[in-house]
Amino acid sequence: MEENQDAREAGEDVSGKRDGVNPYVIPVSILIAGGLIAGAVLYANRSAPPAPPAQKAAVGAAAGVSAADLVDDDPALGDPSAPVTIVEFADFQCPFCARFALTTKKDIIEQYVKTGKARFVYRDFPLSSIHAEAQKAAEAAECADAQGKFWEYHDLLYERQAELSVAKYKEWAGALGLNQAAFSQCLDSGAYAAEVQKDFADGQAAGVRGTPGSFVNGKSVEGAQPFAAFQAAIEEALKNAQ
Repeated sequence: MEENQDAREAGEDVSGKRDGVNPYVIPVSILIAGGLIAGAVLYANRSAPPAPPAQKAAVGAAAGVSAADLVDDDPALGDPSAPVTIVEFADFQCPFCARFALTTKKDIIEQYVKTGKARFVYRDFPLSSIHAEAQKAAEAAECADAQGKFWEYHDLLYERQAELSVAKYKEWAGALGLNQAAFSQCLDSGAYAAEVQKDFADGQAAGVRGTPGSFVNGKSVEGAQPFAAFQAAIEEALKNAQ
């Protein structure tokens, strides 16, 4: 399911008073209003041009996108020549992304990536308007990637999502054996800020509107779907790749 802000629709009480109302006034007014509406409908039907044909689904949404166009120089697991490429756009502060990362994604990696059937690519899609730590957490993961520890750091960020902060990013880098001085300099300088935003822009262009947003050989799989949903999409992609 996509992560979006909930919207509430306000209900309005439209009940009116009945005391002292002439019982014949309301029916007559309704008849008059009905006649006016009927006339307007007849006029509109007579003068309106024919409706245009329905538009086709936008490329990048239901129609899918090219798998090659979705892949950048981002962290990846698996054989680059695998017949299936899975690209995930995610936010380290998104609870649905955490659930996906710690459950379904692990199953995908075990059953498809480690067996050479698929390659898994991670790209950033920080929803900064609702997640204050998403951008900096993504930059921290990029800094960890620069020292060869992206996936370990990725797991740690999701496992300890409730503790996200710049101080913790630096502390966790040390816990993973990274060069803390180099990591801190990388994070404080914003060395990967533009890279994170490029991922976000590419995700938007591909039709991603929430997180996690994934693509299996270019076919969209929205939200933290269960393993069975990804399994079906991957098996279909494997069949089509033969």
